[in-house]
Amino acid sequence: MTLPELNWLAVLAGFVVYFVTGAIWFGPKTFYPARMRAKGHDPQNPPGLHGPGLLFGLTAVGALVQVLTLAIVLAFVAQATGDPVGPLGGALGGLLLGIGLVAASSLSHRLFGGDGIRVWAIEVGGDVVGLTLAGLVVGLIG
Repeated sequence: MTLPELNWLAVLAGFVVYFVTGAIWFGPKTFYPARMRAKGHDPQNPPGLHGPGLLFGLTAVGALVQVLTLAIVLAFVAQATGDPVGPLGGALGGLLLGIGLVAASSLSHRLFGGDGIRVWAIEVGGDVVGLTLAGLVVGLIG
């Protein structure tokens, strides 16, 4: 399997779903205020952040890399089994990668960085849900 053989429409659709899920997850009416309070900040007056271009640009690049990696893993699974993974298999793949790699690898970073378990749970919760939904879409289209 090579990159040109991937279903790039599935990757793009999965990326959009992942990015929109993140925007909703960290919206002002969802987990953004709780995350900011857990970090010791006032949600109405956050500390100086990077410019929106850098912030959203690098977030988009990170999301694209994660969905591309998910699509490659799902393609390898499909190739190994001889069957397409389908939406349920894609969602399961996204869930497992989200919990097994994203959540597990960032736990020590958050704890040693002093952010605490609550910040970690909010942040990786969005990643796990986003990757699960992206996997569902990639499995459905791919």
